Amino acid sequence: MSDALTRPADAGTAAPPKPNAVVAVLALAGIVVSLMQTLVIPIVPELPTLLHASASNTAWAVTATLLAAAVATPVVGRLGDMIGKRRMLLVSIVLLVSGSVVCALADSLVPMIIGRTLQGLAAAVVPLGISIMRDALPADRLAGATALMSASLGVGGALGLPAAAFIADKWDWHILFWTSATLGAVAFALVLMIVPESKVRTGGRFDLPGALGLSAGLVSLLLAVSKGGDWGWTSGTTLGLGAAAVVILVGWGFWELKARQPLVDLRTTAKPQVLFTNLASVALGFSMFAMSLVLPQLLQLPTQTGYGLGKSMLTVGLVLAPQGLVMMVMSAASAKVTQAKGPKVTLMIGALIVASGYALNIVLMSEVWHLILVSCIIGAGVGFTYGALPALIMGAVDPSQTGAANSLNTLMRSLGTSFASALAGVILAQMTTDFGGHALPSENGFKVVMAIGAGAALLAFLVASFIPRRQTPAAAETEAGEQTEAVTAKA
Repeated sequence: MSDALTRPADAGTAAPPKPNAVVAVLALAGIVVSLMQTLVIPIVPELPTLLHASASNTAWAVTATLLAAAVATPVVGRLGDMIGKRRMLLVSIVLLVSGSVVCALADSLVPMIIGRTLQGLAAAVVPLGISIMRDALPADRLAGATALMSASLGVGGALGLPAAAFIADKWDWHILFWTSATLGAVAFALVLMIVPESKVRTGGRFDLPGALGLSAGLVSLLLAVSKGGDWGWTSGTTLGLGAAAVVILVGWGFWELKARQPLVDLRTTAKPQVLFTNLASVALGFSMFAMSLVLPQLLQLPTQTGYGLGKSMLTVGLVLAPQGLVMMVMSAASAKVTQAKGPKVTLMIGALIVASGYALNIVLMSEVWHLILVSCIIGAGVGFTYGALPALIMGAVDPSQTGAANSLNTLMRSLGTSFASALAGVILAQMTTDFGGHALPSENGFKVVMAIGAGAALLAFLVASFIPRRQTPAAAETEAGEQTEAVTAKA
């Protein structure tokens, strides 16, 4: 037994009669949310024409989703702990469906941004699903189930890209969002019928000032990071937003430390196991973005460049699709390693696999099969790491804080991805080659980004080494009993 499996023996709700069905439905919900994030990728170059707006304005269709997800994830996670995780999961799916319908009916920029914002507000589905699993599943099923749920983010993204590219190529682009709405409605119905509500709740008063402060700080930070390349990294707007983010987040931290019922319990977050897991998550999020940026561009650049492969977006999706299947398979392997050696070891193994995949990509990038191989290796590492992260978080926090803690960890990965996007954009904009009068990212530019991806994965490995060793079975049992008594006392 490892600290990953620490959960209340009886939190006041009976184990569901069909745990396999609960896991399948929650994983489906996670995949549906990750599909939403890849839907617009095939049509991004065409959005200015489709929405009758400039490219800089249509970029908000992507940025709005990022900002909404960053704000919603910690807030919804905390509300799940307070008033019910299943209830907030259903609310999140409703927002996804509503946003999808708005986008499906949109023919101009404003409704598209509104719809994409609503879709982004559904980003907490995965951490909520993991938290529900902790409360509802038998202990011997928890490691594998949470690993699969966590990997659903990558699985949906990898499988959704070729499907979205195919739909966009064959039919009207609005079908993409009608498909998302339909899948969301199916997920909502299945969650309503199969997933039980947990009685592990904190109750209390919602920390509205904390939520507003964190939201303002995150929006300022992510706007500066995501739009700095367009506005100029030394522009007054970018520097002003960056400074505002620092001031707001520092003030927010002081408020949270004084609040009786904080949005984020910073004292729990400062526990070594939680702190180093979150820091490793930032590094991993940073590392994982490099692949999603580099491989599609290498596949699509003209063959005349000498390193591009001249493939279509549909081919890009098909090349990356096996990665999703590898993630799903590796999530099961991740659970077995976690049960035998603990999630710390699993995380470190996954980080090394990711780093090796990027290192291999530096020397193997001239054939389609090279990129399939690399994406599968990196996908295997992602499957390991995504399975270990929630296990580490849940092994260190009270059951009543699971939703907020998992949501914060998901946010850390997203922040790492945003930072990587900004840095990679700067590198590829500076390291270019002339092609018919157009500046394209150079081969060395791609290699530098991949080297940084490998370095970020190695940094995650180093940070993970500082995570405390897993508990002995006896200690884990003792803590489980203490947590159960605490939850009972609160009830």
